[in-house]
Amino acid sequence: MASSEPWITLGRTLEASRRLFEDPSRDVLLATLDDAPVGFAVFTLIGPFSGYIQSLAVIPTARSAGIGSALMRHAEARIFEASPNVFLCVSSFNDRARDFYERAGYELIGELRDYFVRGHSELLFRKSRGPWNDFDANARSSEDDGQIIPAN
Repeated sequence: MASSEPWITLGRTLEASRRLFEDPSRDVLLATLDDAPVGFAVFTLIGPFSGYIQSLAVIPTARSAGIGSALMRHAEARIFEASPNVFLCVSSFNDRARDFYERAGYELIGELRDYFVRGHSELLFRKSRGPWNDFDANARSSEDDGQIIPAN
């Protein structure tokens, strides 16, 4: 992750990436192909934006193969068990990721100017199944196609 975009522009180092994986308040999903890691999703189910996907990454050589979509489906399934909303941010310069999330049904709800890097914004997106007052945590759904495994 640290050696490819958008992480280079954001200044995300290898050490910062490792700390993200080790944070006990985060859930981590790992995608593998032929037993080699090719992608991951990191999200949280606590805090003011419960259901926040902090990072979703696929190695450059495995992009456009459906791995990011599989990671997203699994993260969403887990989040929608606990929350009617999924939140994520996309860097303003990352058009490919923005297109990916919009195709997946995410709606732009805000902009955080100069949040990580001066001159670039983080765009806040949300996918919702409705308001909190209508949310029923007992109506659960999940899917498991064997390609994504919890890394925790």
